[in-house]
Amino acid sequence: MQHAVGSPLPPPHQPGHGPAAGWSPAAHHPGNPGPHQGSAPVPPPPPAPGFTPPGPLPPAPHHAPAPPVPDTTGHVPLPPGGPVAVPSAPPATAAPDPTATTLAVLLIGPAGAGKTSVAKYWADHRRVPTAHISLDDVREWVRSGFADPQSGWNDNSEAQYRLARRTCGFAARNFLANGISCILDDAVFPDRPVVGLGGWKRHVGPGLLPVVLLPGLEIVLERNAERSGNRRLTDEEVARIHGRMAGWYGSGLPIIDNSQLDVPQTARVLDDVLARSIASPPSW
Repeated sequence: MQHAVGSPLPPPHQPGHGPAAGWSPAAHHPGNPGPHQGSAPVPPPPPAPGFTPPGPLPPAPHHAPAPPVPDTTGHVPLPPGGPVAVPSAPPATAAPDPTATTLAVLLIGPAGAGKTSVAKYWADHRRVPTAHISLDDVREWVRSGFADPQSGWNDNSEAQYRLARRTCGFAARNFLANGISCILDDAVFPDRPVVGLGGWKRHVGPGLLPVVLLPGLEIVLERNAERSGNRRLTDEEVARIHGRMAGWYGSGLPIIDNSQLDVPQTARVLDDVLARSIASPPSW
């Protein structure tokens, strides 16, 4: 820190070197020597004509302590994110409108099913604020030390998957608590509890609405061939994942076969499926 030239800082206080009790500025001010021992006291000068001596000073006003500042972003208080409740069914006379309802949706499917494309399109065309959260994107937030499942499913890749899923759940709950719908996508396997629905239900809440996107094998193979980097899998891996995803048939979850549907058509079918799920939530 720089200080003005000619204004040295005072030395730190040391015991025995500070001002003694009874110290007065008049006794130490240069050019104003104190009274000599034995001299008579000098009387004060008489007051000027018309001068009235001031009365005692009023007491200082008492100020109440300032109230605590709430936890806010800008000037808008943010409700905490709690578990998402099951959406309430509309009256029997009214058809549920998923396009105007705050929802939490989990889009499930194998690699190449079109989960991300459909989720983004669906979120972009909603009548209410909607966020898209992709588990693969969140997993890849880890740069150095990323445990790529393509190199083998091991303790590290499983731990990073669990961490990413929990992060997605926290984000979804916070969005939903503040009136923003969420659609999450993940390749959830019906035969593997570690990456199953239980974790999503625990981290988001019982109101999460799962929907399975499951086109034919030839479709996912074609879409996978258009991928690059670590998002592209071998044909053998794609076929193996697709075969395991077939276990969702008979599970009670809604399934959309989008083999012959483009993205906007699939999004419209998704709205129809969600309307039925709101009226009668699936048991999972």
